[in-house]
Amino acid sequence: MTLINEKFVVHTKGNTEIKDITRQVQNAVYKHSLQNAVVYVYVAGSTVSITNIEYEPGLLKDLPEALDKIAPVVKDYHHDDTWHDGNGYAHVRASIIGNSTMVPLLDGALQLGQWQQIVLIDFDNKARTRTVHVQILY
Repeated sequence: MTLINEKFVVHTKGNTEIKDITRQVQNAVYKHSLQNAVVYVYVAGSTVSITNIEYEPGLLKDLPEALDKIAPVVKDYHHDDTWHDGNGYAHVRASIIGNSTMVPLLDGALQLGQWQQIVLIDFDNKARTRTVHVQILY
């Protein structure tokens, strides 16, 4: 088995901004002209997530609204008592969603559904620069 490491940077506005990173992941994978592999997409950080979603206007509203019911911005968090940075909700949301996804590469194509994209969601309360790591195992 061979492991390839790629990475790219994503600039965000924070505040539950959802960015479609499918094209960047495809570029990182397809440049190697592989046929079959496991592709692991990961972002470092405790206030950011990687997941899969249908990247369309309705869901871009629905997901943040659902997360606001689970971990509202306007709530007292013990994290904020400790660090006084006002982003306790961001840590909770990122923990729920997670910071990685795995997609198989079969016959040279990432196996995403017709309406499925890979997204980065930055929950922090400020703009950030995030590094996305793509590991390809074949």
